[in-house]
Amino acid sequence: MIGKRITYRTADGVRIPGTWRHAFIRNGPYFLTDLFIYADGLIDCWGLVTIEEFEEKLRSGWVATTLPDGAEASAHGLAHWKFSEPRSRLTPELLVAEVRDTIDQLNERPDSTGRCLSAVDAFLADRTEENRAAARVAFLAIPASRRRYALSDMDSKDWPLRVLVAGPGGRTYLPFDPPVSQEDYDRALTYFEERARWRTDRQAHVSADGPAAPHALAVHLYHSYPNKPVDDPGQLGLRNDYPAPITVGKVSYGSVAHAYWALSVAQPEVGITVATADTVAEARKIASGAPRREGWEQARTAVMTGLLRAKYDQHPELAEILVATDDATLIYDDVDSAFWGDNAGRGRNWAGRLLELVRSELQMRRTTISGL
Repeated sequence: MIGKRITYRTADGVRIPGTWRHAFIRNGPYFLTDLFIYADGLIDCWGLVTIEEFEEKLRSGWVATTLPDGAEASAHGLAHWKFSEPRSRLTPELLVAEVRDTIDQLNERPDSTGRCLSAVDAFLADRTEENRAAARVAFLAIPASRRRYALSDMDSKDWPLRVLVAGPGGRTYLPFDPPVSQEDYDRALTYFEERARWRTDRQAHVSADGPAAPHALAVHLYHSYPNKPVDDPGQLGLRNDYPAPITVGKVSYGSVAHAYWALSVAQPEVGITVATADTVAEARKIASGAPRREGWEQARTAVMTGLLRAKYDQHPELAEILVATDDATLIYDDVDSAFWGDNAGRGRNWAGRLLELVRSELQMRRTTISGL
């Protein structure tokens, strides 16, 4: 959960807010480290992963929630120790639920607690057993470690919620709670009625520019070596080395990468050889052994922008795949270039950034915006 622990990761020149919590990584021995969670849905557990990949890290035990007796652990070289009768408060399911809540919080949208309180409001407005059951399901969907904080009331904790969703004569989720009496239920109703009056009296502050836009889940375009087109390439088709032929001027190239490397060389005859290379790897190898055009380093982003525009104008089916990424951060890996690739946050990700620019241009064409 966020609290005051705020950090950032830079992607496409944009700071993506995040937070962190402690976790154990099992890489042979156990290491106590920090798990970084970002608003665009990426989690750093010794490498940036999506939420689905994070769940797999939990299933595999890379991120550990159980600690066997006698296991060895260390913390950033500060200390090392062996566990004796360890007890963990976490399960993989609980940790994933907390991480998902944290991503919602970083985007200022309702998390499981917010969804529960909305369901409670619906029940209080229309007190049917169906609405009570929905509120109970939403309450139990809050990670067990967070339920006591749901009302932001450290005096009452979650007692009014437990009682309200259980109803008179019902049982709460805590086994030691007695059956809910009518007196306790009436007290819980009074609590929520007073809370509603307080919320009505509080003036909500709304920014003049509207609510903050949430971060869409990032799309990671991993390094690959596609040598031939396929019927349904998916996001692989967004790679610059995907074999989608383009024509620039009177010259045809096997891919954006072929065109980029062919245009980069100073000698026209070498450019022709690069353009007709069988694979991108071969095109890059030939180009890397030849002199660059004068001023290439300063012009290359503009050249790449033009090539990407040509690709998505000439391949509408790939343009649809690009537009479908909405406004997600496009993280482009390129093991050969820290300029074009993000490369685990160590590169500049210009390939991803220019894809986002071209995507925005494609999206603009589909709107009524004009005059630009």
